[in-house]
Amino acid sequence: MKFNKDTKIGELLENAPEKADILIEAGMHCLGCPASQEETLEEACEVHGIDVEELVEKLNS
Repeated sequence: MKFNKDTKIGELLENAPEKADILIEAGMHCLGCPASQEETLEEACEVHGIDVEELVEKLNS
């Protein structure tokens, strides 16, 4: 699966649970929160002050 800024957190974790470590390292510690499951990577990055393009690049490498 290729990720982009519109990928939802829940979708990412369902299809590639091994990528959770990258999100946690970036500062997203509330991955189990029900609200986060429907957030896009872009929305979550905005809340956490993370560069979405940089995160997407890491997720796709």
